[in-house]
Amino acid sequence: MSLDLSEEALAKVTAEIAATAAQFDRTAELPWPGLWAAHNAGLLTASVGRQFGGPGAGPREIARILTAIGEGDASVGLLAANTLLTHAAQAAAPTWPAETYGDLLRRSKDGPALVNAVRAEPELGAPARGGLPKTTATRTGGGWVLNGRKAYATGGAGLAYHVVWAVADEPDGDPERPRVGHVVVAGDRPGITWVDTWDHLGLRASNTHDVVYTDVHVPADAFVEIPRGPDGVYRDPAAAAGPGSFGHPALYIGVARAARAAFAAFARERVPAALGRPIAQTERIQAVAGEIDLQIVTAETLLHGALLRLEAGDRSILPELSAVKVAIARAVIAATQTAVAALGNPGLSRHHALERHLRDALCIRVHPPQEDTVLLASGRRILNPEKD
Repeated sequence: MSLDLSEEALAKVTAEIAATAAQFDRTAELPWPGLWAAHNAGLLTASVGRQFGGPGAGPREIARILTAIGEGDASVGLLAANTLLTHAAQAAAPTWPAETYGDLLRRSKDGPALVNAVRAEPELGAPARGGLPKTTATRTGGGWVLNGRKAYATGGAGLAYHVVWAVADEPDGDPERPRVGHVVVAGDRPGITWVDTWDHLGLRASNTHDVVYTDVHVPADAFVEIPRGPDGVYRDPAAAAGPGSFGHPALYIGVARAARAAFAAFARERVPAALGRPIAQTERIQAVAGEIDLQIVTAETLLHGALLRLEAGDRSILPELSAVKVAIARAVIAATQTAVAALGNPGLSRHHALERHLRDALCIRVHPPQEDTVLLASGRRILNPEKD
């Protein structure tokens, strides 16, 4: 099928996904209707590389897709982002075993085939803050055996494939400096057990549960090493934003857009008895709407401006990408909080969509690199430029 990324086509998908968003937010079940809507429009495989027979959507197209999906349902947006970014990474620099990636593509033709990098651990926390995983891939005669427990594995039992961060346990390996990498594992492999831990403020339908791997056997080519730096030190790839890091911010811009639309709809319909006309006709509410719009325009301009500079080959923006992500996060949260604050009780009621949009928007802060580490790194770069 041809990929239609017109504003009209994306708006149609947004509306279809939004129709069931509140339902799945309450049940916390995987939002399959929304995922099927994205799948049927070809959006979940939009970033599959042309060398694999896909449309080869680039970063700005991916951003537009995820903003549209996130505007419908942030949980569907997160699941879609993880999948799209996996395909985009494979298109840019193939690392998956050819047969395994071919299987993922075959599954993707039949329905939503979700993928996620499963990295965080209960003891370690977010890998972007340093350290090595306890999860191990032990070398055997014919492949690897995976053991360990991971936290915040978005997609839950709905994942077609897991990309599991692990340390290689090898007979001839260096125990002081083991190889670190990702193990590509089909979600239906024996030995994978889910622990339902997800009871979160937002993104409730994303199924971001814990997962336990017990003697999960995978082929020899399933382990994909992450190279250490020139100094021999392992640095987590998510510790700083890179050119492929803007899928998640894009989906939350969609959440802010949804909050803007919900605020406007309420303001047009709300007619207080003492006022006798919709509150949308008052200057105070009009100014609030303007402030919400300003924050969203700021976020969108930062997002697409950064991507355009990267597209043009401007490498001077690379050290600033993490700060751009933080600025987008601040604008998204400010837009949504402004809408909720202006409406008072209705904005905090579960009868109104704004309450859900606020909860979802706040989750933008958890995606690495996080604000405190970004500000520290930026400050050091400014104050000690000679170390760059």
